[in-house]
Amino acid sequence: MGLVGVQENGNVEMGLSSLPLGSKNKYRRMNSELSEDNDDASHQQHQEDRTNGTRKYVLACAVFASLNSVLLGYDVGVMSGAIIFIQEDLKITEVQEEVLVGILSIVSLFGSLAAGRTSDAIGRKWTMALAAVIFQIGAVIMTLAPSFEVLMIGRFLAGIGIGFGVMIAPVYIAEISPTIARGSLTSFPEVFINFGILLGYVSNYAFSGLPAHINWRIMLAVGILPSVFIGFALFVIPESPRWLVIQNRVEEARSVLQKTNDNEKEVEERLAEIQLTAGTADVENHEEKAVWRELLSPSPSVCRMLVTGFGIQCFQQITGIDATVYYSPEILKDAGVEGNTNLLAATVAVGVTKTVFILVAIFLIDKLGRKPLLYVSTIGMTICLFSLGLSLSLLGQGQVRIALSILSVCGNVAFFSVGIGPISWVLTTEIFPLRLRSQAAALGAVGNRVCSGLVAMSFLSVSRAISVAGVFFIFSAASALAVLFVYTIVPETKGKSLEQIELLFKDKHEWQGSEVEMGDAENLVRKEQGSEVDMGDAENLVQKE
Repeated sequence: MGLVGVQENGNVEMGLSSLPLGSKNKYRRMNSELSEDNDDASHQQHQEDRTNGTRKYVLACAVFASLNSVLLGYDVGVMSGAIIFIQEDLKITEVQEEVLVGILSIVSLFGSLAAGRTSDAIGRKWTMALAAVIFQIGAVIMTLAPSFEVLMIGRFLAGIGIGFGVMIAPVYIAEISPTIARGSLTSFPEVFINFGILLGYVSNYAFSGLPAHINWRIMLAVGILPSVFIGFALFVIPESPRWLVIQNRVEEARSVLQKTNDNEKEVEERLAEIQLTAGTADVENHEEKAVWRELLSPSPSVCRMLVTGFGIQCFQQITGIDATVYYSPEILKDAGVEGNTNLLAATVAVGVTKTVFILVAIFLIDKLGRKPLLYVSTIGMTICLFSLGLSLSLLGQGQVRIALSILSVCGNVAFFSVGIGPISWVLTTEIFPLRLRSQAAALGAVGNRVCSGLVAMSFLSVSRAISVAGVFFIFSAASALAVLFVYTIVPETKGKSLEQIELLFKDKHEWQGSEVEMGDAENLVRKEQGSEVDMGDAENLVQKE
């Protein structure tokens, strides 16, 4: 059973030497092949380990960066129930109720506007920290407020903090995420907003049995907890590599990219693209206009970006999602649900639906793309909003009216969460070039917050004038317009790098100005599928811009 050619005395070397030369070479080749196979297996295992580590690290960064969004969600959810007891305890009027609910959205726009400049000055990471601190101060003041006026001061500060957080989190995640997972990861802030809303609803239900002068204070105080976790997150998450490049801290940017990308070649390609678009690479030779001047007097391509980003953010809110969430107890009361406990329990069902379907969006956004989900979302919302209006206007009091109303509300928030809810934030952070991204994303957040505030601050008054059903018919019409907007304006950005998406918005005549330019653009687009851009093409592209 020994090796062929081995002598009985066990001299292996002599036995092998008696073999023909070709046989010895055969053994050497087999050993070499085994060694190469082992090397390949070892390399593959190392690559898989690095890929898994990278995914976990990027996921952790996205989760920690999204914690600020829990603050907004919790405030929206908890205020829908807390306002019932605030009205009872502080004896506020209906107009004061509308102002208290809606002022946070209006005030948050100042935070969003300031966040763009602040994040460019101190970095994305520390802007998120500042947002948490400001919100904490506001939440403490609201919890201890003895009067409506003091409550408004706390609300004002909380709104500033939320404005900072809601703008900077999607920008940070988009800039740190690898291309293949950017859509899913950038939708995390919307996921955490929904999670916060659900927590707010649960908090309302849990503390509703306490005395009216205590329960709403506890409800608001619980909102401080997420911002505490943000402090711990600062020790985990890195700074945005794109911001680091803008600050000429290229080696630090490379280090971050090595942690968030599992391929060295991709790291260098991404770094070169960032340097190119940031204006710090040697090939960059064109003059940059001041950011705000460029936004106020935009080129045709930037104008198209602004229309898309600002428009999708406004449509997200004028379809009435914040009114549905803030005033869900009022809506369900109009449908026939009786008793505060029953109303708050029904809102928990709305919160669960909203949270579950945002998870669906995470799994589908990078597989199906942005536009298909937007079509499903806006068409579904149009139908649900219209059916809610019909239920409230045509059906008499009874279980059928209540059931159809709850089903329509849950259907509306489900379709919102699976599409326009997360995708509006994803698109706003994807479509703008690096030099404009933070300020332009801030403008989009401003449009979102203004529309949210106007809807929230007018819902009760308008519903008293034209009925709750009439308001939802208006929301349904707005949602139908959103379908048309998506069809005519919004591009598909799935699978493209942030730098490649910029090409989608180039002026048509400018983009097709010459065969060389088109070739350069095609090279950049093809790079995501594995081809390389040579430096000459990059120089040509920059010089033509």
